[in-house]
Amino acid sequence: MERPAWAPPGIDISVPSVSRIYDYYLGGSHNFEVDRQAARRAMEFLPGLPKIMQANRAFMRRAVRYAVAQGVTQFLDIGSGIPTFGNVHEIAQAASPEARVVYVDHDPVAVAHSRAVLGGDERSGIVAADLRKPQDILAAPEVAQLLDLERPVALLLVAVLHFLEDSDDPYAAVAELRDALAPGSLLVVTHASYEGIPLSQEVASGTVGVYRDIRNPLVMRSGEQIRRFFDGFELVEPGVVFMPLWQPEGTEDPEDGEAPEDPYAFSGFGGVGRKA
Repeated sequence: MERPAWAPPGIDISVPSVSRIYDYYLGGSHNFEVDRQAARRAMEFLPGLPKIMQANRAFMRRAVRYAVAQGVTQFLDIGSGIPTFGNVHEIAQAASPEARVVYVDHDPVAVAHSRAVLGGDERSGIVAADLRKPQDILAAPEVAQLLDLERPVALLLVAVLHFLEDSDDPYAAVAELRDALAPGSLLVVTHASYEGIPLSQEVASGTVGVYRDIRNPLVMRSGEQIRRFFDGFELVEPGVVFMPLWQPEGTEDPEDGEAPEDPYAFSGFGGVGRKA
């Protein structure tokens, strides 16, 4: 298999990557055939996966614009993946030229591509770290350089917590990050769930099996379990809801082509909380 110029040396391009599979769902070009094969297998069970990802991205963009409208112009995006058009720094900086963004990912391709995209942007940076080790994130020089943790920060955990198993203690990781944030900070979460998927759980679980086979277990949690991530935060209206229902703007997002009436768009929860 020929290695493209954008692929960092040392990574095994014969192994599927969650970041590159996500890129494929969104119509990106930074993925390999092995990623496309895994994505297509997952879509055999859950054909609406691209619509789910579009709804996820549209939610994220609304949440970022909400944060800026609330005066929060610092963003820590963990599990950021491969930057695509209209990512957090673009949305935030379009809303406020003062916005600063630190992306965090443990996928070498996502990190390398982020560095290329952010080259020359003095208000954005990328950290190679894992959500399972919050202290590594908080101690990163890019965080110290770009973010003032004494002021409110929007912590984005978008489509990442469902890749942490219960044995990883994701609630403790979120709590550790929460405790490092100033009052007035926001927590932005999206998370996969069997609730809302327009298929039986038996059928949809085939997709979960595909992710397990590529050694990136996908953990489907209930709405109640997802709300637990907001312990210590006051939920912003309308709370933790299906993604298109969180402060909808009344039109399709032209950048995502999201069709809120598509039943697959309601597969997964999103919510925003504010730290008192």
